[in-house]
Amino acid sequence: MSMNFTIPVEEAFGVALSDPACGCPLCRLYQKLEEDELDLILGASMMEPDIRIKTNEEGFCRTHYDMMFVRKNRLGMALTLESHLADLKKELRDEGQGTRPAKRIAKLEASCYVCHRIEENFAHMIDTAVYLWNKDEEFQKTFAKQPYFCLTHYKRLLEYGQRRLGKKGQAEFAKMLSGIQSAYLDKLQNDVSWFCKKFDYRYEEEPWYDSKDAVERAIKFLRSDLHKKG
Repeated sequence: MSMNFTIPVEEAFGVALSDPACGCPLCRLYQKLEEDELDLILGASMMEPDIRIKTNEEGFCRTHYDMMFVRKNRLGMALTLESHLADLKKELRDEGQGTRPAKRIAKLEASCYVCHRIEENFAHMIDTAVYLWNKDEEFQKTFAKQPYFCLTHYKRLLEYGQRRLGKKGQAEFAKMLSGIQSAYLDKLQNDVSWFCKKFDYRYEEEPWYDSKDAVERAIKFLRSDLHKKG
């Protein structure tokens, strides 16, 4: 396990513990990786030949094209596109029945350089979180007090727990996660229900309590707080 992953994992879990409004700590980690990769691809990595080969091959998903576009580095983006388009022009040339370009486009549609880079590092971070839970008592306490994990990352934590932990550890890890999720889901369900009631005239004089942002929080819990699946 690399210290490169330990430090950001511990920091993200610590922030979520101190401020529950931050939500799922793994969503925060994913977002940080995404920002870092976008900065690199439009900055230091842009002119590196080995990186250019990969971006030419993988391209970018629409979400990350849009995120690159609004970062106000049109020249950096244009240089990346210039190289990518030149390669595609050659690869899409076809004198037969269109099989070659169809295969190339299908491959391109299923790939994104930024998504690929994020996932490589994010997988290590999830593995690190499970490792630290198993080996570090202080981190285990911090982990157990997390506000919640979105459903996407709840599933991935369970999967990595099954890979890394023994049977006893798997059971303890799953039980702890279930407790976190159940407590948050109870609260979230009550807040959404109260939000609905507030649109009934019989409850209009009642306070909102914690329900004003219940819909937004429910969406983040169900589908994560990400641009992409992570």
